[in-house]
Amino acid sequence: MSATELKSCTSCGVPLVGRGSAYFPCPQCGNTTVGRCARCRDQSVEYTCPACGFVGP
Repeated sequence: MSATELKSCTSCGVPLVGRGSAYFPCPQCGNTTVGRCARCRDQSVEYTCPACGFVGP
């Protein structure tokens, strides 16, 4: 999934629009794009990669 296809935060599911949102490849597998909203990034809410199960802060 590319960053342009990702539409919601991997942690909480809110739509990723506006400032503070981030997209990056999974640190473990690199095969999936992880999306994070500003709130989850700021509060270090855990996310789980849907491809490999990696859990990150």
